[in-house]
Amino acid sequence: MARAIWTGSISFGLLNVPVKLYSAVSSRSISFRELREGDHSRVRHKRVAEADGEEVAYDKMVKGYEITADQYVILTRDELEALSPKRTKTIEIEDFVNLDEIDPIYFAQPYYLGPATGAERAYRLLVEAMGEQRKVAIARFVLRNKENLCAIRSTGDVLTLATMRFADEVVPPEQLEGLLGESLEVEPKDREIKMAESLIESLTSDFDPSGYKDEYRDELLDLIERKARGEIVAAPEADAAKVTSTPDLMAALEQSLAAVKAEDLGAGAAKKEPAAKKKAPARKRAAKKPAAKKPTSKAKKSPAKAKSK
Repeated sequence: MARAIWTGSISFGLLNVPVKLYSAVSSRSISFRELREGDHSRVRHKRVAEADGEEVAYDKMVKGYEITADQYVILTRDELEALSPKRTKTIEIEDFVNLDEIDPIYFAQPYYLGPATGAERAYRLLVEAMGEQRKVAIARFVLRNKENLCAIRSTGDVLTLATMRFADEVVPPEQLEGLLGESLEVEPKDREIKMAESLIESLTSDFDPSGYKDEYRDELLDLIERKARGEIVAAPEADAAKVTSTPDLMAALEQSLAAVKAEDLGAGAAKKEPAAKKKAPARKRAAKKPAAKKPTSKAKKSPAKAKSK
């Protein structure tokens, strides 16, 4: 059972709602140990000084900000401690905004917010009020000695909190040289746009997160399990990089739409196939009945005559 990693309260206006913060994700990434080839001895990393290669104890280390090559501004622990954000236990709401106004690029780490003991009524009030208006609260709070910007929203019966990146942490596209190339100078044709829209529409479905699997992780775990059982596994050949030329847009769109339609027809035929198989035996019996009628007609009538007598 996951435990709360932070306790505090949500504050806006005169309302104060005590809450607990829980991590909303559990990493499923596979980690490896670094070993020495041959005897598989664990490899340890040490902090060493570049000047002489001597190992440096933790209490002998200081923080330095590099201003030019090999020139640093040294900051002591006391100086850094004095600048640390106040360790408040309050999530201060500054604004309420519409969710669709927030570009997802600003979202970082997700969490759940649950009510502290005795705060259930106030928590439920916030969940219902924010859910009705579909608003997101933008707030600040301190977690692990770092001030965080965050977004709080109502999701069903629970409040979720996502830490956010500050505006100066997000790189504007225009600052990336060569990102767009000459794409802004090219105007797609109306027919191409309509075909692209049709392709998007044909591939549109409801989002189901359970339908997307980490295939690489599954294959890696399978490889580990097979080697743990002593199997000799041949390394697969890596796919060679393919150099593709710029496609004919209309031809590519038409082929893509045709492929999607063919796939849909195939899926529809697969659904109808079991019913067709069930009907086939019935047709065969029906065809045989007229031929079998004459030799069996007397036998069928005789019991009826016997009963009538």
